[in-house]
Amino acid sequence: MGIASFLHQAEEATFCGKNTRMEKQPLPADDDKVEAVEPAADGGTEAMQQAASEPPARAGWNSKVEYFLAQVGFSVGLGNVWRFPYLCHQNGGGAFLLLYVLLMLVMGIPLFFLELAAGQDIRQGSIGVWKYISPRLAGIGYSSCVVCFFVALYYNVILSWSLFYLGSSFQYPLPWNHCPNQGNITEKECEDSSATSYFWYRKALNITDSIDEVGSFNPYIVGCLFAAWTIVCLGMFKGIKSSVKVMYFSSIFPYVVLVCFLIRGLMLDGASEGIVHMFYPKLEIWGDIQVWRQAATQVFFALGLGFGSIIAYSSYNPKNNNCHRDAFTVSFINFMTSVLATLVVFAVLGFRAKREVKICVENNARKLLQQYNEGLVSPGLMPTFNYSDLGSPSVDSYRNWFQQHVKTIPGNVTECDLEKEMQKGVEGTGLAFIAFTEAITQLPGSPFWSALFFLMLLNLGLSTMFGTMEGILAPLRDRFKFLAKNKTKLTVVSCVIGFMIGLLFTQRCGNYFVTMFDDYSATLPLIIVVVFETFSVSWLYGADRFLDDIEAMLGWRPYVIYKYLWKYVCLLAMLGLLVATTVRMFMKTPTYMSWNHETASEIHLPYPSWALAVLALLIIFAMLPVPVGFIHSVVQDRRRPTHRDTETGHYSIVNGDETPMTDMSEPDQRNCFLVTES
Repeated sequence: MGIASFLHQAEEATFCGKNTRMEKQPLPADDDKVEAVEPAADGGTEAMQQAASEPPARAGWNSKVEYFLAQVGFSVGLGNVWRFPYLCHQNGGGAFLLLYVLLMLVMGIPLFFLELAAGQDIRQGSIGVWKYISPRLAGIGYSSCVVCFFVALYYNVILSWSLFYLGSSFQYPLPWNHCPNQGNITEKECEDSSATSYFWYRKALNITDSIDEVGSFNPYIVGCLFAAWTIVCLGMFKGIKSSVKVMYFSSIFPYVVLVCFLIRGLMLDGASEGIVHMFYPKLEIWGDIQVWRQAATQVFFALGLGFGSIIAYSSYNPKNNNCHRDAFTVSFINFMTSVLATLVVFAVLGFRAKREVKICVENNARKLLQQYNEGLVSPGLMPTFNYSDLGSPSVDSYRNWFQQHVKTIPGNVTECDLEKEMQKGVEGTGLAFIAFTEAITQLPGSPFWSALFFLMLLNLGLSTMFGTMEGILAPLRDRFKFLAKNKTKLTVVSCVIGFMIGLLFTQRCGNYFVTMFDDYSATLPLIIVVVFETFSVSWLYGADRFLDDIEAMLGWRPYVIYKYLWKYVCLLAMLGLLVATTVRMFMKTPTYMSWNHETASEIHLPYPSWALAVLALLIIFAMLPVPVGFIHSVVQDRRRPTHRDTETGHYSIVNGDETPMTDMSEPDQRNCFLVTES
């Protein structure tokens, strides 16, 4: 096509608007067919504009309720139950809550809103969204997919553990209620630890003493892992249409269980002590930089930033959906769920701790009485207890006596500290599979409460797994057309691959690999991903331009404060979190918690050199798509023809003003007329 013909068509393209200009467009992909849109012949301009304003054909939610269930189900996961309560307790109680809310308002919600708006407006998965916003940072989307894959691998193993415990809950008494006997002798490993620790480490995991000792596959966990992946596959068999049906149960049921546990927990002796220990504010922790790092990291992971799942779910929304309100609503529900779970955890753990302390006080009173009878303790040292009923001394009176005579008390009499007892095993698997299960055994009808608890963990994990898998599958379907045509096969193959690789975690040393992946495969890569996301939107694409796009989408302009939060506050906060996390990784030798069967205790061991190499490879592999995508984009730009005659076919006439974001696969027909060579 000649220059004269090109100019002639440009003159006919006046429907694009008054202030038109020629702009160079990227070369279309080999499998993309871009066609010019002709104006309607007989007064059809209005119909054409209306059709052009509609988003590309894409699956959508049947109702707003479905969307909320999906977003809340993804963001509310196991971390809300076994990570947030631990951080809150260890880092100042009520003071940590205030710090968490502050960081959620200035960092979490703005970034959550950014991802919601980008996905809803561009209507693509993470790969398509970031390729549209900044082609040279297209690797961000691929990195999100890689991290989602890493997380899915070990997250489903945790679900398999929950399935194993759920199946074991239908017994009375519960199998972790007492130590097993071999003949007339109690199993030494169990006697030296506890029945719950023994069941977890020896019966469920049959764990080795270190990560270097591989061991055989655990057949029970292999079967449970297969069942977990089968449930995920069936739930996502037809995309969001099938997964959302499961979410009606998996997203709501955990709240029913938490409320039941809260009501039952508040009726237990020691619940008030647990909650007081939980929320007692220690404002001095605000001066500790590590507390800020932990609070920011928890906000980051609680909302699911960087995974691409938020973008994937919001891409199924109608263009005029109020995603700004959604950002606040989902974040608020997430926070209140964490607080609810914290109340439940520490009400139950307070009951467990007070019971253990009472046993400790009773044992010490018995020791003192024996030593008094032997003449080893003077009458003035003896506490004023009712020694005819050794279970009668109160915890407070014993603590006051111990503090007054701490220097003269015999060495075999211990303090019986409620605070220290509360700190035992209150994080991660230690909370779910040891501390909480031990507390459940003391409840009347313990099998019922145990089944409820592990069914709740299973459903919490399933909702998060659906979101994580959608963060992998949706971008791949959007980017590659042959995958979009084989959605079911893609889902099945992905689940089969996940199960096969997940067998690594079902070995006797598998728990150590779960810890490795949980601590290192996602944290640093996701922080880097979100740093690039924030930078590409606020600086490369332009914060003002992004707000213009949101205004065109919603019909009103978000507050200007978001511009400064994205450009400065969020970006600097994420960079600070990145630096703090990186420095901590290099300054503190990476360790893992191992189980020593001879001493029947948990000990920290440093990772061996080969494991450190695996850690490095996990992080590098997750971040590799970003530099590779950048280099690929630069090379493509340099290879592109620059001669004027050869460029003629790659120009479009667009509106002089900035245009709203549209789907990558279809040009915006409202504001431009793409000219191609005939």
